[in-house]
Amino acid sequence: MGKIVAGQYLSLDGVTESGWTGLGPAISPMDPLSAPYFLDAEVQQAVGDLMAGNDAMLMGRVTYEGLKPFFTGRPGPASDAVNAMPKYVVSTTMESTDWPNTTILRDNLAKEIAALKDRHRHIGIGGSGTLVRWLIAEDLLDELQLLVFPLILGGNGARFYRADQLPATFALTSCRALDCGVVTLGYGRQGASA
Repeated sequence: MGKIVAGQYLSLDGVTESGWTGLGPAISPMDPLSAPYFLDAEVQQAVGDLMAGNDAMLMGRVTYEGLKPFFTGRPGPASDAVNAMPKYVVSTTMESTDWPNTTILRDNLAKEIAALKDRHRHIGIGGSGTLVRWLIAEDLLDELQLLVFPLILGGNGARFYRADQLPATFALTSCRALDCGVVTLGYGRQGASA
């Protein structure tokens, strides 16, 4: 049986999306506050390691809308791999997609996503905080991989951890401090149905 692994970028105060740029996640190469960290070779390697094991991708609609033009408009081995990989988008509003190898999931989501674990060894999620929180609540997320950036973003932005999040227990599986101050943390779900 495969596993679902979510990668999340976070500030020290738990922000995953901010109003700083309007271009996407707060902790991303597009954000002026975190952009310098993404130039760091260790950070690039950590992000590459998060994606390296994936044989499928799962995402929400907003993440899909950000990733599709990025990967379809950029030549190279990483884009080629993502474009060829099976991709699943959870959306109740999308009717179709022209990104190759992409399937829209909309009905009986818990059952459809659980079935993906029978088809794929390692299903990666990048971003998609709403989807990740739902997967945790449905006991479908197996691992959480965090890149914590040494930034405090204050009152701006959406936080990954929300007041309405159901409790869940994880066990630390890895911890690494990068020279630039970014910390990578790996957690496995305790008691998950995987």
